[in-house]
Amino acid sequence: MFGDLYHLIAFIIALTVVLCATPVVRSIGLKTGYVDKPDPRKIHKKPIVRLGGVAIFLGTLTGFLIVWLLGGLEQIQPNRAMSMWGVFFGGIGFFAIGLADDLFNLSPISRLIVQTMVAIFAFSMGVEIDFFSIPFLGLIDLSNISWLSQIITVIWLVGMANAINWIDGLDGLAAGVSGICAVVMLIVTLFMGEPEAAVMAAALAGAALGFLRYNFNPAQIFMGDGGAYFMGFTLAGVGVIGLVKTTAVTTVAVTSVILPYLILAVPILDMSVVIISRISKGKSPFVADKGHLHHRLLKAGISQRLTALFIYALTLWMGSLALGFSNIPSGWGYAIGATIILGYVGWQVWRTTRIKQEK
Repeated sequence: MFGDLYHLIAFIIALTVVLCATPVVRSIGLKTGYVDKPDPRKIHKKPIVRLGGVAIFLGTLTGFLIVWLLGGLEQIQPNRAMSMWGVFFGGIGFFAIGLADDLFNLSPISRLIVQTMVAIFAFSMGVEIDFFSIPFLGLIDLSNISWLSQIITVIWLVGMANAINWIDGLDGLAAGVSGICAVVMLIVTLFMGEPEAAVMAAALAGAALGFLRYNFNPAQIFMGDGGAYFMGFTLAGVGVIGLVKTTAVTTVAVTSVILPYLILAVPILDMSVVIISRISKGKSPFVADKGHLHHRLLKAGISQRLTALFIYALTLWMGSLALGFSNIPSGWGYAIGATIILGYVGWQVWRTTRIKQEK
């Protein structure tokens, strides 16, 4: 009975730690001057502390470690334990990179180089994509092509960390999207019998949703690169050890390999569209602009809160498709419910834009 509560314990502890730690971090940030100042590309109009990722990091790790100390992960097989710690230490590495950037403003190239090194380290500990699905070609076995597996894994880990960071341009957006993705991953990994991945997802979900208490519009604090990199990498890592590798071992249907890509589709597609747009205009993909989905919605006259809610609904809808494809009981029922929610919020967005156009 108690074993079934480990994931709830991780969630509640992470949530509680973040709720308690965030005001402290904010106070320290205000005293030390580590704030995100307004500029023409940013939406906020006054300096806001950008060290909220410290609270998210502490909450997630505390929730996970307490469950580990309570014996909640004792039955993990050695090879699974190694990959679990690969995500754990990799998350610490990505948080450190982001925090260093928050404090010292690192160059994009230096961040990318160190991120790649940390991702390679995680790969060496077993966080590796052994199977890959390509449309019309089916399931591609990478287990005997180590160099290709490493390249794809590193791109996935580094790419997702930056994708979450890139959508962190609106109050509560990255925290809400990450929280929804983590909850969906928690449900799917529990259903697939992957306790280590589920505990990580539960702790991250609690931390992300707890941070929304202070980060939703009007935001009192930002998570900064430290929080965004940490959440993005952890989501990507959990997707690998809890979903992709599970599929590889049990030879589930080919479509199951795409579960993490479905769950994280919104940040993935947002980043992809922005990169393609920048390159097509002859710009560097690393130079920030206002081409993200939330920027486009704001430009159309949608409020910050409705923009965030619409992207939440879109993220939930994509996650619900993952629930359906994973054959979870009532999975397609949840997808129908998420479709109704997305339809309603989408109608509100359409209605608002029409009113703005008529004025």
